[in-house]
Amino acid sequence: MASEAEKTFKKFAAFEDSSSNGTEMNNKNFSKLCKDCGIIDGKTVTTTDVDTAFNKAKLTRGKNGGNITFQQFTEAMKELAQKRFKEKSPDEGLKDMYKLMEGKEPATTASLKATTVGAVDHLTDIKYTGSHKKHFDESGKGKDITGWEETTDGCVSGNKGAGTNDKKN
Repeated sequence: MASEAEKTFKKFAAFEDSSSNGTEMNNKNFSKLCKDCGIIDGKTVTTTDVDTAFNKAKLTRGKNGGNITFQQFTEAMKELAQKRFKEKSPDEGLKDMYKLMEGKEPATTASLKATTVGAVDHLTDIKYTGSHKKHFDESGKGKDITGWEETTDGCVSGNKGAGTNDKKN
């Protein structure tokens, strides 16, 4: 039976990687695991430490690619545990690292939704007095094309050539 740490490893190993079966993890997902599980604290363990630990673990594999197995992952975690939990033995530190990982899953970013507030909200606000007001009736419902007709001759007011937009020179 797989340990909680191994279950978490597999979840992160397969995250956004359709070619992964969860037995090997790439550097991007290793970094994500360390961030999402709170292993990176910005003080004793930084993103640089995480990258260094991953690359050291990867080297034990030789030239077989850029991923690590769970066994190599354990070695990387031991190295990070010595930085994060300096006062504890390597084995105790590793246990504490695994406690940080228990029950964790990769966090996903919220999907983007269309906004109806902010810059576009005033366009349908019946109290709005800006240039778009003429395009809406009192209830905020859009008018037909008659509400969109131009009311100027196309020239900038105060321009010495005002009113000559359609005339040929």
